[in-house]
Amino acid sequence: MPTQIKKTLGILAIAGVEPYKVKRDEEYMGKAQRDHFTKILNAWRTQLRQEVDRTVDHMKDEASNFPDPIDRATQEEEFSLELRARDRERKLIKKIEKTLKKIDEDDFGFCDSCGVEIGIRRLEARPTAELCIDCKTLAEIKERQIVG
Repeated sequence: MPTQIKKTLGILAIAGVEPYKVKRDEEYMGKAQRDHFTKILNAWRTQLRQEVDRTVDHMKDEASNFPDPIDRATQEEEFSLELRARDRERKLIKKIEKTLKKIDEDDFGFCDSCGVEIGIRRLEARPTAELCIDCKTLAEIKERQIVG
C-alpha cells in the first residue's frame, strides 16, 4: 500500500511569488517591497482560513456517536489535536493581520527593539517577524537562562 506524503509548501510558494530582488538604490520597505509582503501575508492568511474551513467540514462529516468507548475516545482525541492546531493557526492569523496593519502604517520591516532593518530574506522566511536576528537571538538566550 503506497504511503501518502503530505508536502508542506513554503510561504513564498503558497503566495506564488519569487524571492524579492532588491533593485539598485531602492529604498528599504518602499511601495514595491510592501506590496510584495502584503501579497505573501494575504495568501498565507487565505491558506490558513481554508484549513480552518476544512477542519470544520471534516469534524461535521466525521462526527459519529460510536457505541464503543475506545472508538469514541480515539475520535475525541483526534478532534482535540485538530482543534489545538486550528487554535495555533487562529493566533497566527491574528499576527498576520497585525503585520498587515503595520504595513499599512509604514511601520513594517523594522525591529521593534532596536529599530534597525529586519531584512528582506528574514521577512520572507518569517513575514511576521518583529525583531531583527540579533535581538531575536538575544531574546532567546535570555529566555533559556530564565527557563533553564
